[in-house]
Amino acid sequence: MTSAIALIIFSCSALLPNAAAIFWGDWGLFECCPDNTPAIGFKLKTERPQGRGDDTALNGISLKCRSDSWVSSSVGPWGNYGNEFICPANTFLTSCQLRVEGRQGRGDDTAANNLNCKCSNGQILYGDGTHWGGWMAWSDECPTGICGLKTRVEGRQGNGDDTALNDVLFRCC
Repeated sequence: MTSAIALIIFSCSALLPNAAAIFWGDWGLFECCPDNTPAIGFKLKTERPQGRGDDTALNGISLKCRSDSWVSSSVGPWGNYGNEFICPANTFLTSCQLRVEGRQGRGDDTAANNLNCKCSNGQILYGDGTHWGGWMAWSDECPTGICGLKTRVEGRQGNGDDTALNDVLFRCC
């Protein structure tokens, strides 16, 4: 059984839905690049496979702003940030795609696992997250660029099955 995570882009006037979400966790706040400028890259906070332990996979997404600052919404507590993926000079992020593992029933749930993004020149930046699940469709394009995000993150479950990042919404500039 496959479930999807919503990859939705917010603009000032419309929601652009892309997929159904896994609804575990709580939404963080929208965080945007300074002066509503477009993001030029991203990096992922990922917990690497634990072997026989509980895997959470993708824990956070940070956008690199044109101003050289980074913005993130809610971030899970596990894992580390990986490589920075940056668009070529004078280009910016316009669309993204999540890799998602659906609900596993009695198995280990991870939810979101990886992210790819497109630059305004068409180049694809391939994230360094984990391998579980399948790639969702690309989000609708933001011709003026992606300038912010908010994420849905499930907190620690104690003795339960942890997932961390479950959903993301992007804001167009």
